[in-house]
Amino acid sequence: MTASLVIAPQWIGDAVMLEPLLRQLAARGERLTVAALPWVAPVFRAMPSVADVLELPFQHGGLQWSARRALAQQLQGQFDRAYVGPNSWKSALLPWWAGIPERIGYHGESRWWLLNQRLPNPPKGSRSAMVAHYLALAQAQPSAAKAAIQPRLDLPVDQLKASLTAHQLSAGGYVVMAPGAEYGPAKRWPVAHFAQLAERLALPVILLGSAKEAALCQDILQHMSPSAQGRSRHLAGQTSLGEAMALIAAAHSVVSNDSGLMHVAAAFGVPQVALFGSSSPEHTPPLNDQARVLWLKTQAQYQPPLDCAPCFERVCPLGHTRCLSDLGPALAEQAWREVVSG
Repeated sequence: MTASLVIAPQWIGDAVMLEPLLRQLAARGERLTVAALPWVAPVFRAMPSVADVLELPFQHGGLQWSARRALAQQLQGQFDRAYVGPNSWKSALLPWWAGIPERIGYHGESRWWLLNQRLPNPPKGSRSAMVAHYLALAQAQPSAAKAAIQPRLDLPVDQLKASLTAHQLSAGGYVVMAPGAEYGPAKRWPVAHFAQLAERLALPVILLGSAKEAALCQDILQHMSPSAQGRSRHLAGQTSLGEAMALIAAAHSVVSNDSGLMHVAAAFGVPQVALFGSSSPEHTPPLNDQARVLWLKTQAQYQPPLDCAPCFERVCPLGHTRCLSDLGPALAEQAWREVVSG
């Protein structure tokens, strides 16, 4: 059996979108160890095709030469093949220093000497779907077989029950709202819109996110009416990623921006409404048969047309974020009712 090391991306959404590649590699007989930063490691532990998860002792940013060299020495002789998901130069150092014979990835940041099986970078200005982008790494091997493109995650029943019990929730009895987007405000639906949508739904609302998004979630609560506040809670920063994943998996439905938690919901097959603004569902869609995407760019009746979208900017360069502010709660409610009714 081929022992393969996979260098994982650092974003939760990208980690989820890597799953079809891992499933395909495992199906053809590769034993997979995923090297991941601690904050995304729980995503890979929810993938049955992954044999081991190696948490990398690195900080965000910086080369950290000594730590990478030390880990590479420990890994020497353990792997036959490596797949490098990120495009950065430093992400390819570990397999090279570890002397792994086959090192596969995109050319990325001039990595011609670090990788010995390189795929050409996508043409500038061309953004293919990320799942297909990652799946192409398997095509570097001639025996590659087809794999389903929808990412899939799975959690033990005990983990689901423990998370529900810890937060006094019942499976299927609440709606998760994930109002954050790590990338920047140009991907975040307005606070007032989330609050108004929560008021329109009959079920309790649980607001999820990281500790950085606690203030955002509290702001949404404060914009709700007293009755909506009474059946809503924010747990941003109060759960681990593993707990948040479990609460999403057990939710009645999910409403979110284009974010990592959107992809988590998709991978669990939860009914969901995904709100897009500055980014594109053609690039990072929620690959879920029970997902409904809202993007004003594709709505012909919306005028004037959003010629500026997708801009892929962190902050709206035109200062209006019309792509999200004009996407009203009524549209989101209609989409939610359609998706939960089947």
